[in-house]
Amino acid sequence: MRVLLTTLNSKYIHSNLSIRYLYMASLEYRRNIELKEFTINNDENYIYTEIVRGEYDLVCFSCYIWNIERTMRIAENLKKARPNIKILLGGPEVSYEAISFMRKNKYVDFVIIGEGEETFKKIMMQILSPKPDYRNIGNLIYREDGKIFVNDEGEVGSFTDVPFPYSLLQPVNDKIVYYETTRGCPYSCSYCLSSIDKGIRALPIERVKKEIAYFLLRCVKQVKFIDRTFNYDAKRSNDIVEYIIKNDNGITNFHFEICAELLDERFLELMSIAREGLFQLEIGIQSTNKDALLAVNRSTHIEKVLENIKKLTKLKNITVHIDLIAGLPYEDFGSFVQSFNEAYSLNADNLQLGFLKLLKGTSIRSERAKHGYVFRDIAPYEVISSKYISAEGIARLKMVETVLDLYYNKGGFTEAIKYAISVFNGEAFDFYEQFAYFFYLKGYQHKNHKKENLYRIFYEYACWKDRSFPGLAEKIKEKLTSDMVDFLNPEVVKRFEKVGWEL
Repeated sequence: MRVLLTTLNSKYIHSNLSIRYLYMASLEYRRNIELKEFTINNDENYIYTEIVRGEYDLVCFSCYIWNIERTMRIAENLKKARPNIKILLGGPEVSYEAISFMRKNKYVDFVIIGEGEETFKKIMMQILSPKPDYRNIGNLIYREDGKIFVNDEGEVGSFTDVPFPYSLLQPVNDKIVYYETTRGCPYSCSYCLSSIDKGIRALPIERVKKEIAYFLLRCVKQVKFIDRTFNYDAKRSNDIVEYIIKNDNGITNFHFEICAELLDERFLELMSIAREGLFQLEIGIQSTNKDALLAVNRSTHIEKVLENIKKLTKLKNITVHIDLIAGLPYEDFGSFVQSFNEAYSLNADNLQLGFLKLLKGTSIRSERAKHGYVFRDIAPYEVISSKYISAEGIARLKMVETVLDLYYNKGGFTEAIKYAISVFNGEAFDFYEQFAYFFYLKGYQHKNHKKENLYRIFYEYACWKDRSFPGLAEKIKEKLTSDMVDFLNPEVVKRFEKVGWEL
């Protein structure tokens, strides 16, 4: 019996935590189990061929919104190639509306609902037995003799009993190492699957420190905590942060998703003394519109959130990433512009402009009629329009997102952008929207651009606007030249000067 645990990661630098948990939870069967990770950028024929070559009896896919469509095509073709192969799916993308999913996709044999460690272990026990019997395995839907069977919900196991996923499967240093110390979330945001979990389960703090010490000893590049709210318990989070600072190896950095409203003075103090680059903080603002926040069960203490983020961005030795979500209830285009400008003024290192997704299992999806949501039927189920914002409005924000990512989030244009925004009376959104209009007018969205060519496009835009703002082009050229010297390799700057400003 040969079993494959696999997935399609969104990028090469990413790794999958779930299949490592399943492997470690089933160590007694490890001689039968292999792990393979692919990415959504791999050719489907390559993935299919690699799996067929393995001659596996059971293939288990970890499924998410970014990989579900490709995963299903590959799984279907595997079944066609080897009709006796068993296909098992797990993950958030198949854990909801699973019965209808099984009816639609007749080549799927098993679906694990929710956490899979105990369920997978029991499946392995049965599939290796002479007469497999899946009836008493909780959190499992399975197909037998053409019929679909739905088992009872299993008890949620102790998180403390879940094994450390990297004790045998050592992390690869050039990839992001995903790690969790808690499961669940204290909040109930209506668009988030984490809100469905009941309460928070946490690993003992001493175990967490030992596992962090392991990452530090191996000098992994980045440890990304996937705890939904790392600082839900101030004493616990501060203890972990303090341990990391005291044992810093000068190489590894740590990424946390935090709630800005819960920040205390001790956390800020610890951040202020940390090595530059040691910590990355991700903070979801989503909106500054209180009606929108209330509608999705987010805290409406937005003033405190913004104030605390300002305190973090002023430190300069940590990386701060903030998120906005376009398409929330009661937030029209004008309201989102205000949210954007308020978020932008915080001077975070990254500002992600995301779009509402109506994920399976979330309460916002069940309320779609109330808000007039039109959304894509296939993953990632992104909103097209609503009562509050038109499809054209969403498209305009998509254009802004493109330019924002290229010029703000990827860095290298600090002074030029700062000056350009000042010309637009300090309204950041006005600058990005007009720049985006020009960018799309010229068809630049269709191409991949070298970094140095982005400077040329910015200058071209400044020349285009020079009639309305005399002298803008020359001033922007001056600022861009300064930015290039600060950001680009000296050899690249020399090459740029030789070629000139024309594309």
